[in-house]
Amino acid sequence: MKKIINMPNTLAAVETAFREYGFGKVVMPPKLYLDLKHYGGDFRAMPAYVEKSAGLKWVSVYPGNPGKGLPTVLAMLVLNDPETGFPLAIMDATQITGYRTGAAGGVAANYLARKDSTALGLIGAGAQAKTQLLALLNYFEFEKIYMWSLREEDIERFQADFEDLPIESASIETAAGCDIVCTTTPSREFIVKREWVKEGAHINAIGADAAGKQELDPRILADAKVVVDDITQAKHSGEINVAIKRESFAEVDIYATLGEIVTGAKRGRIGNEITVFDSTGLAIQDIATARMLLDKAKAEGIGHDFDVIG
Repeated sequence: MKKIINMPNTLAAVETAFREYGFGKVVMPPKLYLDLKHYGGDFRAMPAYVEKSAGLKWVSVYPGNPGKGLPTVLAMLVLNDPETGFPLAIMDATQITGYRTGAAGGVAANYLARKDSTALGLIGAGAQAKTQLLALLNYFEFEKIYMWSLREEDIERFQADFEDLPIESASIETAAGCDIVCTTTPSREFIVKREWVKEGAHINAIGADAAGKQELDPRILADAKVVVDDITQAKHSGEINVAIKRESFAEVDIYATLGEIVTGAKRGRIGNEITVFDSTGLAIQDIATARMLLDKAKAEGIGHDFDVIG
């Protein structure tokens, strides 16, 4: 997968998936969780149909994995022919998960952030921060990139991976005060305060992807134009889930889905408002990306043929 995946192709696949979602042309049951708290992680089953492709991603999230030399997120994906159900491919989806999540943030920022944004704040220094940055670089030229993490060594590794970019270690206040802010932490208490976020900023809220997680001060949500990837998933496991439970935010306060923005059914940025994209990660992103990668793998002779139903 590492040989053939890249951000420009993933951005195109993911934007198409959101457009199809906006036009009501996808089938996507809610994400199913298998919570194994006594092991310190969970599994998610994510089926979907989009653009004449159907499949299922089975993904685990174990925050303690880096200490064991493993990625936090591990995933496999099965892609099927929707006309017959025949299995077309089984593929690693760890790279797909990272890239399609970054791509969603890139697409959202392209529609919701100010076009003259030159300062990026990265809160969190893990794999998701990398793909957010890779995606955003396709749309913006940053003069300053400020990064905050609990561990300075993570920032140093990040800087080494992007040594040609002006990435500076900074306080969380400084990172949160940028034109575009990406939060990619597993926090269960908000860590970004309202007073740190400036008017006209855009925030990609990526880290909250399960019930009880949150990264943003609820006052930010109250003051912002909030766009979600999917209303049902966001209410259950997105950035807005805690605020909804505490009744400081309601479903009627959601401005739009990203699909509505991409199709033009609702306008993106209008003025100098704060915008928030609440990303929970949709199965349609995985399936659209997987289909693109399968076609690319076939064209480049990458992979192995085998009979899975023989």
